[in-house]
Amino acid sequence: MKNINFSSVHIGAICERIFNWLIFCPLFLLNKLQLHFYYMFFQKLLFVVLFFPFYNWSIAQQKDTATVHEDTTVTAFSLASRTLDSVTVTAFNLQSSWQDAPAAIAVVTPQQLQLLNNVSLVPVLNTVPGVRMEERSPGSYRLSVRGSLLRSPFGVRNVKVYWNDIPLTDAGGNTYLQLVDISQIQSLEIIKGPASSLYGANTGGAVILHSGNYFTPKTNTYKASVSGASYGLLNEQAAWMHNGKNFKTSIQQTHLQSDGYREHSAMRRDMIKWDGSWQISDKEKLSFISFYSDLYYQTPGGLTASQLGTDTTAYPKAILQKAAVYNKTIFAGASLASTINRHFDNTTTLTANHTSFKNPFTTNYELRDEWNSGGRTVFTYHTETKNIRFKWLAGAELLYNHSHIDDYDNNEGVKAAVQFKDELYATQQSFFTQINLQWTERFTAQAGISSNQQIIKYKRLTDSLQNTFVKSKTSNLAAPRISLLYKVVGDVNVYAVAAKGFSPPSLQELHPSNGTFNDSLQPEYGWNFELGIKGNLLQNRLQFDASAYSFRLRNAIVRRSTDVNPEYYVNAGSTRQQGIEVWMRAWVIKNETHFINSLAVSNSYSFQPYTFTSYMVADADYSGNRITGVPRNINVSTVEIESKPGFYANVILNNTSSIPLTDANDAFADAYHLLQCKIGYHHRVSNHYFQYNIFIGGDNLLNEAYSLGNDINAFGKRYYNPAPKRNFFAGVQVLF
Repeated sequence: MKNINFSSVHIGAICERIFNWLIFCPLFLLNKLQLHFYYMFFQKLLFVVLFFPFYNWSIAQQKDTATVHEDTTVTAFSLASRTLDSVTVTAFNLQSSWQDAPAAIAVVTPQQLQLLNNVSLVPVLNTVPGVRMEERSPGSYRLSVRGSLLRSPFGVRNVKVYWNDIPLTDAGGNTYLQLVDISQIQSLEIIKGPASSLYGANTGGAVILHSGNYFTPKTNTYKASVSGASYGLLNEQAAWMHNGKNFKTSIQQTHLQSDGYREHSAMRRDMIKWDGSWQISDKEKLSFISFYSDLYYQTPGGLTASQLGTDTTAYPKAILQKAAVYNKTIFAGASLASTINRHFDNTTTLTANHTSFKNPFTTNYELRDEWNSGGRTVFTYHTETKNIRFKWLAGAELLYNHSHIDDYDNNEGVKAAVQFKDELYATQQSFFTQINLQWTERFTAQAGISSNQQIIKYKRLTDSLQNTFVKSKTSNLAAPRISLLYKVVGDVNVYAVAAKGFSPPSLQELHPSNGTFNDSLQPEYGWNFELGIKGNLLQNRLQFDASAYSFRLRNAIVRRSTDVNPEYYVNAGSTRQQGIEVWMRAWVIKNETHFINSLAVSNSYSFQPYTFTSYMVADADYSGNRITGVPRNINVSTVEIESKPGFYANVILNNTSSIPLTDANDAFADAYHLLQCKIGYHHRVSNHYFQYNIFIGGDNLLNEAYSLGNDINAFGKRYYNPAPKRNFFAGVQVLF
């Protein structure tokens, strides 16, 4: 595919002018000192708002009028007024409320997904303490949980991802999360810390995506939206939802394109998804999901510190070599939940997908043909008496990958002479069992263990002397986990977790872009110990979750590069990852009769003073250095306002401290302050099932020059991938 020119898309420029005129025209007239004053004013206003609830609650205790309740029908544009009370956590097979889950689990609700422009998960997931999502350029994302970014130069590694309990992560340890459109996700659950006892290979955690389950008074419902933004961004979505007696389904289509905010950073993604569920009988339910995603994005490459904030926006060689990623993936999965009898259940999942991957790079031209398949089955026994609820489950997960990887010379975007052609097979298998025990509604205990193994076979087809496969095989690694929860009073619970995780090297780490096969690379593993408190206070007007953890990682896998070896991985000794996470959400106003019927304030804070404890590279000792790519402090504050007529506003302020960019700690990305905003109007037409939502917003309103997606340990000190400067968006959504 040739480079795409989106210069004809002028929607973003129009939106920018409208937004400037309506909202920020006065702000642009101010000089830098005045702009800093507005920033300081916002911080102090947020401080006042955080403490105002206690005054408001004292009045509410005397006169508590109609509060906001969950709508049982589909509400496409629900905003700040919704709580976590009705959310059911499914991770670890819990089926419990958020505060009763004996684990560090964050829930991202449908309302949180609507906080900003419905384009990217980045700003939403970055409001979750302990979670960091980065965007190196449009279409190129990275996700880390509690510092797992250490070994992720791109994509998602060391974090297991499921979609409706169907594995999205392949047997090679890779997840193409950038194929998924945010509009096709109803909610997320994020397990923080090792989850290997039930979800196989990971030390960072697991993410469970949920598709929408729409329950509407109509048999057929339609949804459509279109938005535009700066840099020629166009986002279009359409969906049809069918709600029958025994069969529910939806078909969703999305199109996203952008000129890019840097030279050579255009992107385009088209996706269509079909999912649904069929209640076969009282004892059997079949759920399925399938999608086709066609993704293309250019890769402009990293810059040096002196180039950041200048007119230099791309690495010249990336432009010359037409560096880009082309990914076409078709995915299908189905899950059958069966009731065997009053005590036994089974859920069995099967999945298959194919990826055609093309990547002209600065040093080579790579073609990958990937076939993936897998399955997961879980048997559950459950019983209960007057005071005890008992659940025991046992199951297995098997993932399989077959890849052909062909590398050629790259002659200015055209593949040339063959460098090598390889064939690889990867298998991951996990056997697990778990016991859940709930006693007298106050005490919950959960204990589980898994046995895991990864096998990878490699053969170089272009080497006539290599007639057999080279095998990399881990031993059967045990990953236990135990967690306890005690209900202190009301909806306030304390919990403790001890869990061991392991993560073998991914296929891309064993077989990096330099074409070698490093079968000496060992799995990383470690124990995590955690203590936390969470719950609801003041009639659910205050929700909170605070935890402290200590994770010791052994054989940590780290990316390195040199002038002769553009990318390779090593086991970097051990790390100490101790941290504190605090999340709070408070309702200053929560009353349907007021003009401002909902004012919610949230704050999340992550303290991550991670260090290497034993790490030698040649003659250099990096022990005691800060872990690469992890900021020590992240504080994100959110204000959500909703009015009775339907006007609303969301504001997010993200403060991130400096980030070490090398294992030697001789280069750091500066701290940054990211201010984002969205305002709009949503309305439901009386006596008609018709809703619409009109919105405008802005990103990086302080116009900071910062990097959101640093290349750690990069050769030539090209660590920085600049984020977009001040930019704006606008759009409309309809539901009928």
